[in-house]
Amino acid sequence: MKSRDVIFSPEARDDILRMYDQIADRVGMSVALGYIERLEAYCLRLDLASERGSRRDDIRAGLRIVGFERRVTVAFSVDENVATILRLFHGGQNWEEIMR
Repeated sequence: MKSRDVIFSPEARDDILRMYDQIADRVGMSVALGYIERLEAYCLRLDLASERGSRRDDIRAGLRIVGFERRVTVAFSVDENVATILRLFHGGQNWEEIMR
């Protein structure tokens, strides 16, 4: 099983900050922090078996999609040495349209 580095695109980092703010506003900072920590840990585990999830070449070449806790869609791509987290979509966002 090949191991890859995992990196977050600037857009994915912005998505994480936005999610944190939304959750913190609704239920508090400690809950938001715990959720974001779980989400980031999940993404970092894409270092092994990076080719998981659903391929969505119909939307964008090399795009893969995987869910997190039934609330977040993780959009990522994989090359020989790196898994790149492209975007993180929370709730009912139309990720297909955004990723086109």
